[in-house]
Amino acid sequence: MQTTFPAAPLLPASRLPRSFTLQYAGLLVFMIGDGVEVGYLSPFLVQTGQTEHFVALLFTAYGLFAALAAWFSGLLCDIFGSRAVMTAGLLFWIVPQLLFLGVAIPAHSSALLLLTYGLRGAGYPLFSYGLLTLLVTTIRQDRLGRAVGLFWFCFTCGLPTVGSIVAQLLLPVYGQYITLWIALLGVGAGGLLAVLPLPTTPRAEKGSLKDIGPTLRETVRQIRHNPGVGLACIVRAVNSSATHGLIVFMPFFFTGRLGLSQDVWIRFLEIIFASNIVFNLLIGFASDYISWRQTIIWFGGIGSAVSCVGLYWIPLLYAHSSLLAVYGSAAVFGMTLAGYVPLSALTPSLLPDHKGIAMSLLNLGAGSSVWIGPFIVYLFEGAVGTQGIILIYAALFLASAILTFFITPPSLTRPDRTSSQALPQSEGVPS
Repeated sequence: MQTTFPAAPLLPASRLPRSFTLQYAGLLVFMIGDGVEVGYLSPFLVQTGQTEHFVALLFTAYGLFAALAAWFSGLLCDIFGSRAVMTAGLLFWIVPQLLFLGVAIPAHSSALLLLTYGLRGAGYPLFSYGLLTLLVTTIRQDRLGRAVGLFWFCFTCGLPTVGSIVAQLLLPVYGQYITLWIALLGVGAGGLLAVLPLPTTPRAEKGSLKDIGPTLRETVRQIRHNPGVGLACIVRAVNSSATHGLIVFMPFFFTGRLGLSQDVWIRFLEIIFASNIVFNLLIGFASDYISWRQTIIWFGGIGSAVSCVGLYWIPLLYAHSSLLAVYGSAAVFGMTLAGYVPLSALTPSLLPDHKGIAMSLLNLGAGSSVWIGPFIVYLFEGAVGTQGIILIYAALFLASAILTFFITPPSLTRPDRTSSQALPQSEGVPS
């Protein structure tokens, strides 16, 4: 007999995206705080005495914890509810960060840096993907594309777009170290704004840690019977790997090899994600009416492979003759990354009776990208340099397009713009 593990809804089913206004706002503020450090933490740690190689390892450790937390976020939401998972994420962010700032950095301890910053990696996935799981289990299917588009709009608006802008405003006044403390306050404020309005899961609906084992076994069973879910996990990992790797080595490429200022690098990063913000929203809306899968293949995978190569060659060729061209390459890359947005709608459609499991696998992919990107830098930068790393990322984008071709969701009908129940399809092929 098949055992199911339905997600316990915190709010009535068939909700609309506007029902979660406070949660979207809280996510935005939380991710702004999380994104303040992105543009300068790597150079800051090198200035305190750490090596660039160690920083790549540190970011890899952070990513490993993020991957585990992202994977379990959906499963834990099934058991304890999204509110509890989001609260745990907030605590996992704040407590290790207090130790990272108050103990590890002043002590110049590599071991403490790895431990505290690594543990903090579990914070934002539990918080943000707990919210994402709530959205996909409670929002009407015909509004799901725009709901996840809004989610990624708020997510990337904070990390690192507005976060980097806030950093540029704070750094000249407070310096690098104090700015990190201010960011912590922002994370706390955003977390409380999102979590406090949510109702607590009734005790009768709560599970226990004993439920994790059966749920993991069910997850393995679902992957065997629905391999497309596993492919979606891999594609999601590729989606963000490059962006998490760029923040490790590209600051040194811009300021060292190209001779540009840190402000130019931070602005370059801001433009990537500002572009991504706009197109996350637009593609989220459009994908409800065209094709989830084809959007991922052509706009996401193939488009990102081409634009990723431009991140190296265009700055190399035009750094001192046309900053407009340099910033343009960043905008195009951010735009093509948005082609992966429909994954958040496509993946749960593969397991309509196990959306929590589907989201846990998607979140595992998202979390894995946080360590895969820096780990590629850690392994290969010494051998292949910046150009080689960029080409590796481009190859991964192409591979993700190929994998997406083999993801076949349940049969859907072409969306009827007059019907609230229609679902997207493209060119007669379910996507």
